Amino acid sequence: MAIVYKFDVVEALKKAGYSSYKIYKDRIFGNATMTKYRQHGPLNFNDLNKICALLNCQPGDLLEYVPDTPAQSNANNP
Repeated sequence: MAIVYKFDVVEALKKAGYSSYKIYKDRIFGNATMTKYRQHGPLNFNDLNKICALLNCQPGDLLEYVPDTPAQSNANNP
């Protein structure tokens, strides 16, 4: 099971007018955070809050839960 991004966060920020340069210049996110988003890495609640504010979206618009396959789920529940 995993929580995954529904879309490319960096690309969505770019379309909303937040280029990498603007993000660094305005200190919205640091280099390490942007690298993490490019690699679809985890985000913390503070960053989730910022992204939702910048993109005017809800957390559910950004993330989704993808369950294990039934075979994997049964293996974890004896």
